[in-house]
Amino acid sequence: MANAVLVTGGAGYVGSHACKALAHAGYTPVTFDNLSLGNVDSVKWGPLIQGDTRNSASVTSALLEYDCIAVIHFAALSSIGESVSDPALYYDINVGGLIGVINGMRGANCDALIFSSTAAVYGEPRTNPIIETEPPNPINPYGQTKLIGERMLADHAAAYGLRCAALRYFNAAGADPDAEIGEFRRVETHLIPRALMALQGWITDFQVFGADFPTPDGTAVRDYVHVADLADAHVSALKYVLGRPGHDVFNIGTGQGSSVAQVLSAISRATGVTMTAPGGSRRIGDPAVLVADGSRARHALGFEPSRSDLDTIVRTAWAWHQKVHPMRV
Repeated sequence: MANAVLVTGGAGYVGSHACKALAHAGYTPVTFDNLSLGNVDSVKWGPLIQGDTRNSASVTSALLEYDCIAVIHFAALSSIGESVSDPALYYDINVGGLIGVINGMRGANCDALIFSSTAAVYGEPRTNPIIETEPPNPINPYGQTKLIGERMLADHAAAYGLRCAALRYFNAAGADPDAEIGEFRRVETHLIPRALMALQGWITDFQVFGADFPTPDGTAVRDYVHVADLADAHVSALKYVLGRPGHDVFNIGTGQGSSVAQVLSAISRATGVTMTAPGGSRRIGDPAVLVADGSRARHALGFEPSRSDLDTIVRTAWAWHQKVHPMRV
């Protein structure tokens, strides 16, 4: 199968959007997913192998079956709160899963890997926008597992010639502009989908966590990047890694921050319904501002987000939610 790429977690939110971007760029995405969190209906652009990343023999078999030229590794758990309450699970899945993938790649003589990392490795940064040279200081087990993953990749690059890049996402948001796939989880924790689900009557416990941050409107500021732009970043990173040896790290964001209040205003504009929410207390360890300096990705990968303004993010998310969640109120 020409230009096949194994996409672990390819049935998930970001992974499925990356599969579509890969297919449009001339690659064949081969989804490797245990479907514990992913959606089989999101696998539309290539074959599906149901498997566990901790099983290196299964990874090797999948790579050899489709003669894959690279791996993009999304499969992981990502709830910060859950990582605090059950860290053993996160070390098992996130660290153990990456060990299985790397060992599986060595068994198949596949040496190119893109790793889904996170801005959570920075913890509470000293400055914003955040550059990649900011010393990592994760403040929860989820961020720790991703930092361990990055360090594993650097060590394997030095010792075994692994070609790899870690992409530190900021806040992935929005949905496929064609509304073919979107953000859909059994237990939703992210701001925009929860707000839309509250507006549609599917949840009743939506709230804003903190209105007393040292920001212009008192709500937390984050760097929201459209998931389709994020998917394109993976294609660019894949080409980058295939063309050179070594290990690299890139922030993937827009360089622009939007507050929770601004997000709710964008939702009101998109839906025509004034979006309000009760205020809750801040979550422990929630920084006031997290914004990416994306200059490295721009210069090295040519990454220029084109859909990441708030109105486009919310408009595409709303189109998707109307498709999968009819109004209950």
